[in-house]
Amino acid sequence: MIVIAHLSDTHLDGSQRATDRTRAVLEHLNGLPYDLDAVLVTGDIADHGLPAEYRLARELLDTRHPLLTLPGNHDDRSAFRSDLLGQDPSAAPLNRLHVTPRFAVALCDSTIPGRDDGRLDDGTLDWLDRALGSVEVPVLVAFHHPPVLLGIPYLDGLRQFGADRLAALTARHPHVAAFLCGHAHVSAVTTFAGRPLTVAPGVVSTARLPWESRPAPDSHVHHDLPPALAFHVLGDDGRLTTHIRSCGQ
Repeated sequence: MIVIAHLSDTHLDGSQRATDRTRAVLEHLNGLPYDLDAVLVTGDIADHGLPAEYRLARELLDTRHPLLTLPGNHDDRSAFRSDLLGQDPSAAPLNRLHVTPRFAVALCDSTIPGRDDGRLDDGTLDWLDRALGSVEVPVLVAFHHPPVLLGIPYLDGLRQFGADRLAALTARHPHVAAFLCGHAHVSAVTTFAGRPLTVAPGVVSTARLPWESRPAPDSHVHHDLPPALAFHVLGDDGRLTTHIRSCGQ
């Protein structure tokens, strides 16, 4: 079986709180007795997209497990590349394919610079189509913005739009095993294009569901719940099982 740890939305801003919560999650992962197949971070790694925030992320996300990252709406593509990945800076969409003999992860950039909602642009969809066609192993497609409604009005207005294009593309590639995303700061499991779609819980905070609190300033966020992550288990039969784990501080 394949085991992937999935975390999202660390929103590192230099504050002790965000730093401590991210450190708690990585200490949990680095303390595991077995090696994972990957650690996936689905965006909003930095809170303001600043070089110093990415340098802090490089320190905190240091792990013996293979690390896969992609940007969210709070990230800056150019600084992400230069200060987190050690690449030449560029404002182009940041799409990458991680391939192993048993599985692959397509890391797609769903961000729109200057906006909080998301969309896979035509170039990214063309890249994904080619990437999926280049491998025969099961593929997990990852991005920041959920392409479906989650029943949380504030977040649903900031989802990934134009998702019908992604669904049509997916229909051509039966080896797409699942979709993985973040952005919502809440663990959620649903389906998209006939595949499982899992939203990772937020590290920096947890979203309240509409029926959990009355409208009030900042009432849509829990700051007191512990940081959490998801473990995805991809079985030999192609079935994806997800476990949610809280990480104490």
